[in-house]
Amino acid sequence: MEHNAELKEFLRSRRARLGIDDVQVGGTGGARRVPGLRREEVAQLAGVSVDYYSRLEQGRPLNVSDEVLDAIGRALRLDDLERAYLFQIARINPRRRRRRSPARVQRVRPGIRRVLDTLDDVAPAFVFGRRMDVLASNRLARALMTDFEALPPRERNMLRYTFLDESTRELYADWEDVARDNVAVLRLDA
Repeated sequence: MEHNAELKEFLRSRRARLGIDDVQVGGTGGARRVPGLRREEVAQLAGVSVDYYSRLEQGRPLNVSDEVLDAIGRALRLDDLERAYLFQIARINPRRRRRRSPARVQRVRPGIRRVLDTLDDVAPAFVFGRRMDVLASNRLARALMTDFEALPPRERNMLRYTFLDESTRELYADWEDVARDNVAVLRLDA
């Protein structure tokens, strides 16, 4: 189990800066081993269980509600900036920080490629991948636009072609509509 070290340190530091005399909680300002409030006192002020606050302060992954974060912010007397920071770091999931493995290479199955070839004399046809990458095209499509397969892999993208190749403005009479549609498809994909 990974812990959120940033949240852990932030809550501990904010708890340490408050004294028992600063808040309305049952307790005395007598001898204490550590400076500031105890976890039990913060939990009482926030209206949450000691166990829950302890797990939160330990940086354990929890789905903390806005109401609980607000209550903890009030208990620790956080200012607006500190409160915003608390919300931000409490939402970080340490498991999500791991680097994602690279996306699988997209390939066109042989059957799909045969379908493209049968359309050679009928209509231009493309096979698109993620983010409108052009994975394959037939002869008519290459004659109409460009030979995407001859381009370096990074440049085989319909959006890149539409926005960065000046010839597309002449190719499409309604270039702005085509550009808008391409962006809409990208948004849908995202």
